[in-house]
Amino acid sequence: MPLIRPLLRHNHSIISRGKHILNKISSPRINVCAFSTSIHWAKFPMGPPDPILGLNEAYAKDVNPNKVNLGVGAYRDDTGSPYVLKCVRDAEEIIKNNNENHEYAPITGCPDFVKEAMAFAYGDDSKVLTENRVAATQTLSGTGGLRVMGELLAKFGHKHIYVPNPTWGNHIPIFANAGLEVRKYRYYDAAKSGLDFNNLIADLKDAPEESAVLLHVCAHNPTGMDPTMEQWKHISDVVKERKLLPFFDCAYQGFASGNAPQDAAPLRMFIEEGHELALVQSFSKNFGLYGQRVGALSIVCGNEDEAKKVLSQLKIVIRPMYSNPPRHGARIVRTVLSDDELKAEFIDQCSDMASRINSMRVKLVDRLSTSGSNRSWDHITSQIGMFAYSGLTKDEVETLRERHSIYCTLDGRISMAGVTSGNVGYIGDAINDVTSGK
Repeated sequence: MPLIRPLLRHNHSIISRGKHILNKISSPRINVCAFSTSIHWAKFPMGPPDPILGLNEAYAKDVNPNKVNLGVGAYRDDTGSPYVLKCVRDAEEIIKNNNENHEYAPITGCPDFVKEAMAFAYGDDSKVLTENRVAATQTLSGTGGLRVMGELLAKFGHKHIYVPNPTWGNHIPIFANAGLEVRKYRYYDAAKSGLDFNNLIADLKDAPEESAVLLHVCAHNPTGMDPTMEQWKHISDVVKERKLLPFFDCAYQGFASGNAPQDAAPLRMFIEEGHELALVQSFSKNFGLYGQRVGALSIVCGNEDEAKKVLSQLKIVIRPMYSNPPRHGARIVRTVLSDDELKAEFIDQCSDMASRINSMRVKLVDRLSTSGSNRSWDHITSQIGMFAYSGLTKDEVETLRERHSIYCTLDGRISMAGVTSGNVGYIGDAINDVTSGK
């Protein structure tokens, strides 16, 4: 016992000191993490906010009850609320009742969706489809399709791609990150608020042979200014003469004019003219499936064997990128386009959306005209699709935001989907205020 007691006292003393040290370490007054620096991430700089998503964040923080968001590229009804097409709701109910599984889709997506998407763009009786000359895959909306095509071009020898100036802002980083040099051809004459057609043709003629050229099928983003069919024919002739590769971006078929075949007319004319081309489709705008990321990429080849080889290379690009696409949104589009009744509903609902946007164009121009504006705004009603290229300068856009809490991108692009019967007067008066020089 005499030997054990000192040992017990000694151990008790060690335990007490240990508890005291642990209490000091775990004390709330000492934050060890506050003084630590990551060896892996500390050198990462803060990236700039996305031009559009950052705009939405600023809008959300604005406390002005009259604030208006004209930056978001998503359709809104006349109350300013998100809109779900009835045909989409009906399709969702059918899918639910079909009790479909959630297995992986193939690398190229849902075959039935791809089939319907191709017929929607090229036409049911398109010769390139009946001859099996199209290599096609489902993609992560239009953005994913653009990136896959960019990777494919870079992999097989293309060093650059021509895009219109201006174009959708995301086109440039998508292609640049795929390894392509992004070159621009003139497209829009800001001084005249119209298509810069002569310079467009001149730039295409100057492009090196076999260059890839991005073309917007309809509702050019951001200008809303499309070539006429006669002008498209001239573009087709130059593309063929220079042996250029036309790559069409189709994000608004059916949504632009309310007439899907009419919106696809430039693409179908190029097919009739014998072009071997590429096409990326998005079903975000026309079906209102923004969050489902539904798209397709197709490449028109010289023959069926060539198409099989190109499809094999598409799979090789896609597999390590995202493996395969999601099913649900593709099932919705497939269900609508494969059902005559639902497809007729879709066409009507697209027409309704296009009509509302066009009516807002007219009302906005009327308000600007009656409010005493010293500018011509006729270009707004000459444009088509979701956006209006207003002609507002960067300074005017910033003043519009600071003075009236109206948010649009710095290039003056206005989302007409954000204009409603309830706010069109406020928007027109605010634009007049910032452009009047007061």
